[in-house]
Amino acid sequence: MAAPHQVPVLGVNLGRLGFLAEVQPGEWREVLDRVLAGDFWIEQRMLLRVEHWREGQLLSAHVGLNEAVVGRGALAPPARLTTLIDGYTLTTYVADGLIIATPTGSTAYALAAGGPILPPELKNILLIPIAPHLSMERAIVLSQGATVEVIPFTDADHAALLNVDGQVREALLDGDTVRVQMSESVAGLVRVRPPTYFYASLMARMTNNPSAHKPK
Repeated sequence: MAAPHQVPVLGVNLGRLGFLAEVQPGEWREVLDRVLAGDFWIEQRMLLRVEHWREGQLLSAHVGLNEAVVGRGALAPPARLTTLIDGYTLTTYVADGLIIATPTGSTAYALAAGGPILPPELKNILLIPIAPHLSMERAIVLSQGATVEVIPFTDADHAALLNVDGQVREALLDGDTVRVQMSESVAGLVRVRPPTYFYASLMARMTNNPSAHKPK
C-alpha cells in the first residue's frame, strides 16, 4: 500500500519471526525518537509486478513483496508449468508449484522450499520449484530485469492457482499466462541499525526461531 506513494515503513515486530521488522516491542519509543530526530536511513527493497493474462487480455495485476506462486489445486496432482525467461522456454516443471521470489522473499516461502538466501539490496528474481517430480529441481537466480512467464496446463484432473504474498488467490485456466517482472515501485523500509544488520538478524532468527516455540 505504501510503495506506490513512496512512503517508507517502520516495522514493529508484534508477531514471532519478524524478518522485516526493525523494532522490537520494548524499544519502539527509543527507535521512534531516533526516527523523529532524523537518525535513520531508508532501505529499498525490490517488488514484483505480477500479471494474469488470458487469451491476450490482462485479467489482473498485483504488486508483491515476497513472492508469486503458481501451484496445483488442493486435491490436484502435480502441476505442469511451462516456464519462459525473456520469451525463451526454460523448462516445463512437473511440481507442486513454482515460487517466483524477490530477495526479500528468499527468506520466506522460498527458504522453506530449499532456496538460497539473497542479500536484500539485489534486484534479481529467484525461481524455486516446490517438490518437483522428475523435472528441474534446482533454484535459479535470474539476471536483473528478467521477465518470467508461467503457462499452466490444466484439465479436469489438473488445477492451478496463482498466489501473491499469501494475499491474492486466483484460479488459472489452461493456457493462461502469469507474467512476473520487477516492479517500477520499490518498498522503503526505515532502518536505524547499520546496513550489516541483515546477516546478524538472519543468524539470530535461524538459530533461535521463535516461530518454533509454542505461545505461552
